[in-house]
Amino acid sequence: MQGTIKRVIRDRGFGFIRSAEGQEVFFHRSGLQNLNFDSLKEGDNVEFELERGEKGPRAVNVRSAQ
Repeated sequence: MQGTIKRVIRDRGFGFIRSAEGQEVFFHRSGLQNLNFDSLKEGDNVEFELERGEKGPRAVNVRSAQ
């Protein structure tokens, strides 16, 4: 799937991605692939996979879309 970083909560180690379909998806810094959590910015384009988390869909294998 593709999307953009919607929000990054640095002090808690997670954030949210807005998918191309308009869905808001949670991600945790442990789900990043070849990305530095501290350098992520809102609006960055990413690709990711979805898995079922405890509270709904969660993005994993999050990587740069460039």
